[in-house]
Amino acid sequence: MSIEAKSDDNSIKLQIKNMVCPRCIRVVREELLKLGVTVYDVQLGEALVEINNADFIDIEEALIDNGFELLTDKEEQIVEKIKNIIIQLVRQDSETEPTMRNSDYIAQKIGMSYSSISKIFSRHETITLEKYTILQKLEHVKELLQYNQYTLSEIAYRMGYRSVQHLSNQFKKYLDISVTDYKNQQHLPRRPIDSVM
Repeated sequence: MSIEAKSDDNSIKLQIKNMVCPRCIRVVREELLKLGVTVYDVQLGEALVEINNADFIDIEEALIDNGFELLTDKEEQIVEKIKNIIIQLVRQDSETEPTMRNSDYIAQKIGMSYSSISKIFSRHETITLEKYTILQKLEHVKELLQYNQYTLSEIAYRMGYRSVQHLSNQFKKYLDISVTDYKNQQHLPRRPIDSVM
């Protein structure tokens, strides 16, 4: 099941799908507290709580009502952790050169080889881990373009692209629109980061 008991006390760790931002953490915490659950900690993808069996169905329903779901499979839990790591990695303010490659960083955070992580991800999702990472980066690029605070060169640098051309090529290849055409649109379409696929 999606519950992991902690041996040192009565707390359990709930693995929760679709938690991708600080607002998600707040909503999960608030919903659990409304149900009278003792909440020790809530992080992206998980909540450390103390509940009794009578509360479990109510927790599941409250999470579903808010667009979340309890994860029931160990590999699904790994996939959700991978997604959260990528989202955090892509959205961190990176004005300095990264100290390690994204693949090495993800592998270190998960505690498995990147090859194993990639295979697990592909078994559970409709795209590869590499493509998911690229799409998350491009969604953030769209957000930065919409804010109009940075030049395209600054955005390319902040997002870790080798050049503006590299960014422009990926944008056109994966989103089927040029960066310039996207910027010139009146309404800039974006997708929620938890539905990027």
